[in-house]
Amino acid sequence: MNLKKLISIAVKASIEAGKEILKVYNTDNFYEEKKTDNSPITLADINAHNKIVSFLEKTNIPILSEEGIHLSYEERKKWEYFWLVDPLDGTKEFIKRNGEFTVNIALIKKNTPIASVIYVPVREVLYFADIEVGAYKIENATSISNTNFDNIKKYSKKLPLPKNKDKYIVVGSRSHLNEKTKKYIEKLKAEHPNLELMQVGSSLKLCMIAEGKADIYPRFGPTMEWDIASGHAIVIASGASILKTDGSSIVYNKKNLLSPHFIVKR
Repeated sequence: MNLKKLISIAVKASIEAGKEILKVYNTDNFYEEKKTDNSPITLADINAHNKIVSFLEKTNIPILSEEGIHLSYEERKKWEYFWLVDPLDGTKEFIKRNGEFTVNIALIKKNTPIASVIYVPVREVLYFADIEVGAYKIENATSISNTNFDNIKKYSKKLPLPKNKDKYIVVGSRSHLNEKTKKYIEKLKAEHPNLELMQVGSSLKLCMIAEGKADIYPRFGPTMEWDIASGHAIVIASGASILKTDGSSIVYNKKNLLSPHFIVKR
């Protein structure tokens, strides 16, 4: 298993998917529809999925994508490795045109993310991780023509980045900040009078923890495995933690792909 090569392929796939997303983002032709769970899907989701698959299928590693065909658990549980993909994380933010959406690609070994890429198309910012090597951030990612791992790493900054902040930053969902989360944040205020809440869309919240821009991200609303797997690897590789509310580890490729409530801490 050549992890560096696989990360390089995922990086290229995410950037090319980002280009497909922006083609739609810069028009008024979203073709917005509702899926069976009432969540939105656009032409950008579909085009990004197709572009990512065109790269990842060459690795001969199974792909589980939000917008792809979901095989039965009886078939999936046989996988030792698989790609877990959200082609456009933050579709609601995409529709709102606030730029807070990402391309998420994670490589899972058994039930744990071991490497991942998160790409922010509007900002051309890319995060990537190998949990054995570390987590990194690169600006102007589309300017890097050679996307092999060592070259990308050369132009990247290792996470977390040094920060001079006097606030205790809590990051929460821009579109899904529910009452349970609000009550939890109120309790944190008693411990941290300098607390500040920042609301952000998509997996950018996990990137903020990895980067050191935020101290804690409590999530007490529904997410799916493909929403958090890429951020999970980046968080862990940066030296932060992501755990279920009972303190146990989050596992992937479950029979039910709904993720548990969790807390991410720097």
